[in-house]
Amino acid sequence: MGGIAYEVSDGIAMIRFDRPDKLNALTLAMYRELGDAFISARDDERVRVVILTASGQRAFCVGADLGESIPALMDDRFDISQWDDAHLKNLRLYKPVLCAINGLCLGGGFEIMLGTDIRIASETAKFALPEPSLGIVPAGGTLVRLVRQIPYAHAMELLLTANGFTAHELLAKGLINRVVPPAELMPQTLALAERIKALSPSAIAVIKESVHRLIDLPEAEAFAEEARLGQRAFTSDDARKGLAAFARKQTPIFD
Repeated sequence: MGGIAYEVSDGIAMIRFDRPDKLNALTLAMYRELGDAFISARDDERVRVVILTASGQRAFCVGADLGESIPALMDDRFDISQWDDAHLKNLRLYKPVLCAINGLCLGGGFEIMLGTDIRIASETAKFALPEPSLGIVPAGGTLVRLVRQIPYAHAMELLLTANGFTAHELLAKGLINRVVPPAELMPQTLALAERIKALSPSAIAVIKESVHRLIDLPEAEAFAEEARLGQRAFTSDDARKGLAAFARKQTPIFD
């Protein structure tokens, strides 16, 4: 049947779409499992960084299962907001989420990608928001996020055409960070995770929380809140440890 695989190793939580025979299409159960996995990573003090990826080479995720999840929405059997945790909406997951994209990234898979922080794609990855061709819309965060993440005209081309795009095309639009050969996808993602993991977890958390909370505030209010959040970082144990190590010309080790 497949589902969501979740494991934690040495400070990194690996969340994996694990239904490769169905192009990692998301069943209702998988949406629940994915949301639960993000919550587990958020609440586990061992976890410094999260990586979201997929089993198989053909697809990252092609979105909601057209035989189960989409019919359930069409029949109004549940509210789409029940997928909010899976789509990283309002979850307050202030740990970096890296996304390693292999193969097809369509519909809901694309939408979930938009909730992540840093995106590395294989050269073979393909992207699309096909919802308008089916008479539906990408309402898993994309109608809010996409135009805030890239220029308006680029966002509207993705939203209004239902066309497919290559990884290099999305790199040019500013939606992903790197395009790498397939064999380099996980090594480069893991190397980046290790780099972030070595930094101050409290500083990283403040940075991510600040970016999420300040983006829509009026400027004066945002500056005031930035100062409050910044003060939390400057008075933290990590700050004392980091500055003391700097004074000794050493590299700090953050617990």
